[in-house]
Amino acid sequence: MNKTILSYLITVAGIAILAVGVYFIKTIEDPQGLLRALPYICVGLGAGMFGHGMGEIMLRYAMKHNPAAAKQLEIEKNDERNLAIANRAKAKAYDMMIFVFGALITALALMNLDLTVVVLLVFAYLFILVYNSYYRFKYYKEM
Repeated sequence: MNKTILSYLITVAGIAILAVGVYFIKTIEDPQGLLRALPYICVGLGAGMFGHGMGEIMLRYAMKHNPAAAKQLEIEKNDERNLAIANRAKAKAYDMMIFVFGALITALALMNLDLTVVVLLVFAYLFILVYNSYYRFKYYKEM
C-alpha cells in the first residue's frame, strides 16, 4: 500500500477511534469493568494515531514543496553520526527500562494487584529479555 494513502488511513482511523472514545465517555452513565478504562484508551490511541498520521502528511507536504530541505533531511537521517547517536540513546533507554520495568512489576506484585495483570507484565518483561538475548547471540555469530 502506498505510504501516503497509509498516512491518510491512519489519520482517519485515529479520528474515528478518538470520536468513539469521546462518545463513550459522554454517553455511558455507570461504566463497569472494562468499560471503565476502554473509552480513555480509545481517546489516547486515537490521538496518537491522528498525531502520527498528520505528522507524516505534513512532512510529505513539506518535502514535496521544498526539495532542498528534503535532501538535507535525507542526508541527516542517513548520517552515520546521527545513527550512532540514536542507537546509543536507544541502548541507554533499554538499560534503564529493564530496571524500571522490573521494579514496577515488583511493586505491583507487592500491592496485591490481580494475578493476571502481574503475570501478563512478567511475560512481557521476559519476552523483551528473550528478544534481546536472541539478537545478541545472532549478532555475536555474525561479527
